[in-house]
Amino acid sequence: MNTKRLLDLRELNNLYQKDIAEKIGISQQTYSVWENGTKIIPLKHLNTVCNIYNVSMDYSLGLSNQKINNSIVEVKNLNKTEIGKRLKEIREENSLTLRTLANELNTTFSTISAYETGKTLILTAFAYQICQKYNISMDWLCGKSTVKYREKSC
Repeated sequence: MNTKRLLDLRELNNLYQKDIAEKIGISQQTYSVWENGTKIIPLKHLNTVCNIYNVSMDYSLGLSNQKINNSIVEVKNLNKTEIGKRLKEIREENSLTLRTLANELNTTFSTISAYETGKTLILTAFAYQICQKYNISMDWLCGKSTVKYREKSC
């Protein structure tokens, strides 16, 4: 994941970490660990950051060099159920069982099941791995775009 993009976007918009943290509703320290790559930004906060900067999730994560995609819409709150349906679609298109996908992500079968049924919002790290491996747009996975496949990775 390209956490440098978070820094670049913030600096491009002449903001301090505390400014963007306030906009998201978190502490400056929490934002700092995301920006420096110590921890991975949760998907719901990544969505908010992308909305603030008006950039694609694919761009912010380094999955694409295209900052803005005309097919992207602003989504205030991610829909766990819709994300789960899209995750299941990816899994089935690639003829993967729940166990196979779980093994690929080094997690449990029940975790993948919880994501697919919308009980739990998928972790950013898992979503990123899936998007990277199967050339899926994070914006599509999160319901922000109707374009499923992204340009080849950077």
